[in-house]
Amino acid sequence: MDSAYRRSLHGAREGLHEVLEHDGGSVDPARVGEDLWALARLVDGNAVLARTLADPSREGSERAAITERLLSGKIGDGALHAAKATVSQRWSGVTDLATALERVSVEAQLVHAQRAGRLDQVEDELFRFSRIVESTPDLQSALGDRRAPVAAKRSLVERLLSVKAAPETVTLAAQAAVGVRGARVERTLVAYLEQAAELQDQVTAVVTTAIPLRPEQEESLRSTLSRQYGRTVHTNVVIDPDVVGGIRVEIGDEVIDGTVSHRLDQARRLMAG
Repeated sequence: MDSAYRRSLHGAREGLHEVLEHDGGSVDPARVGEDLWALARLVDGNAVLARTLADPSREGSERAAITERLLSGKIGDGALHAAKATVSQRWSGVTDLATALERVSVEAQLVHAQRAGRLDQVEDELFRFSRIVESTPDLQSALGDRRAPVAAKRSLVERLLSVKAAPETVTLAAQAAVGVRGARVERTLVAYLEQAAELQDQVTAVVTTAIPLRPEQEESLRSTLSRQYGRTVHTNVVIDPDVVGGIRVEIGDEVIDGTVSHRLDQARRLMAG
């Protein structure tokens, strides 16, 4: 993410949070997120509209005014304010604008989950769903088929997710399946998880182990990692019997591999050398 895009996205997010914090937080973040997602899809699918709203030759205020003329009465007032704040930023092209609208729509859904006290649940459920998608080629194909109707993809996601899944999980998983810019669902889910961690000022660790960790073991690992990284660490645990024993921890590009399988591989390489 380059610095110019980052600055513009920061301005878009500020516009969103102005809406969500206005009047004591009375605006429904989920409704705002749904409206912004619909706009992201519209911009992604309408080249003329996209070029107009991302046109760098127009002032940001002019693009915001065009947005108001086009959308007033068609989406909620809160979403309209956030949309105007987003299009008024400077974007390098229509792809960046569609991406930014998607990101602010996702952030609104995550804020809704956070206010309801279930953001950690949403993170865990989205992570588990992403693992299912990654390990199931037929599911990847079904969700990645851009010719499939949006309603059909949402219905498939709803059937796959537990009836106990948070509503925001279902919404975000369905959004990832439908996608904008032709992005693969697996990569989109990873981006959503990164947003959830950022919203809570956390980093996420993927922990791979042969058997489930006991609650006290997982808490001890989180505490140790949080002290090491100076930030709260959220753990997503993957069970993989092939690691035999020990654990592997992945945080961003950093990998701490203490598994038995890794040590055996190292020993085999040494013996082969």
